[in-house]
Amino acid sequence: MKFRKKPVVIEAIQLTPQTIRHVYEFIHGPLPMGRWGREKWDDYCAIVSDEGMTIATLEDGRDGRAKHVATMGDWIIKGIQGEFYPCKPDIFNATYEAAE
Repeated sequence: MKFRKKPVVIEAIQLTPQTIRHVYEFIHGPLPMGRWGREKWDDYCAIVSDEGMTIATLEDGRDGRAKHVATMGDWIIKGIQGEFYPCKPDIFNATYEAAE
């Protein structure tokens, strides 16, 4: 059997060094800078730039064993159930187009 993906409008943001904060807040809400502090945030940004950002998805299960890591250039998509997951740029570009 063959299936066609239903047309659904999604929210997404591309992970770049300039959007790390936006991606974090897209997933987790406002950044608690009082708790983080500037130095800790800078350290986090350096780690994300080098190693990627772990994205919790519906596939992780209750034990959190599955790890999805978004690297620079990946798109972070908010799914239809409010879940988040990373998507490589080439797949994103082949699957999605800008909505009005």
